[in-house]
Amino acid sequence: MGDFSEHFGWVEIVFTAVIALGFGFYQLWSVNREIARDKAEKAKRSGDAGHPVGQHELDNR
Repeated sequence: MGDFSEHFGWVEIVFTAVIALGFGFYQLWSVNREIARDKAEKAKRSGDAGHPVGQHELDNR
């Protein structure tokens, strides 16, 4: 136990980093998903033909 106890600091750092990065990636995924939903809803409401973003010059506004 004495040898392993020297590494408790690293274990805590790695554990905390994994939790923080996991939460950050979840937030990024969640926000991107919500943006995609909003774009789809906006396209459905405006009656767009469903062209990919950037295909027409007017999409760059």
